Amino acid sequence: MDTRAVTRAHVLITTQLAIGAAALGACGGYLVAGPAAAVLSGVVTGVGAWGGSILVRRRVFADLGQAERDANVQGYAEGLSQGVLLGIATYQAAVFPLTGPAGVSGEERLARRTIAYRIAADDGLPHTVRTAAAAALEAIDHGQDRQGAQDAVQALHAAVYEQRRP
Repeated sequence: MDTRAVTRAHVLITTQLAIGAAALGACGGYLVAGPAAAVLSGVVTGVGAWGGSILVRRRVFADLGQAERDANVQGYAEGLSQGVLLGIATYQAAVFPLTGPAGVSGEERLARRTIAYRIAADDGLPHTVRTAAAAALEAIDHGQDRQGAQDAVQALHAAVYEQRRP
């Protein structure tokens, strides 16, 4: 998080808030008791708004920091989920190639299987996506039922999509 930019934005908002409060306080003071009360009311209200905003500054920065950490965790999990989906889909394409059984060599199939399993084993993966990935890998590993493997990968796709929804 760029704290300098957030600090500057907070100071600008605080200044605008204090000026607006001072102006409203001055108008209220003028309406109630005249020019002397307008000056006093405007100064007191502006200083109060400025001070209150400065007092909540720490909470503002703490909330922004927590929001940034949550977004980082969520973004990492979403990216990892997309990577698992891609890895398993390429493994499925190696097990069931469109060009026929001789279209993919055994070494390439094994390499794609290894990569898919390594990505699916990451600790940052959400539980629902991890279980769907395990089911898809199991269906693909059997290598007999193309439609069953396709259904398992579709279930993984749905789990990744649901994980991304707010």
